[in-house]
Amino acid sequence: MITRHILTEEFPEFAQKIHNLKTEDNHFKKLFQEFDDLDHEIYRIEADAEPASDDALNELRTKRVHLKDTIYSYLQQN
Repeated sequence: MITRHILTEEFPEFAQKIHNLKTEDNHFKKLFQEFDDLDHEIYRIEADAEPASDDALNELRTKRVHLKDTIYSYLQQN
């Protein structure tokens, strides 16, 4: 099953903090938007709505993991 990676579902313990930072912190807002855009692109490829090679898809997934790690660290520190 193909699903989106929603940050508030990935980090439910930080749901309120994610909401607050999205509205109050421009750096976090940028990280959040970048993650959401990347996740949407991956979802479209996995759903066969957009063509891409396996290598390209794997590169996007790697970027998403790194960005998710960055966001998690940011949530812990702020």
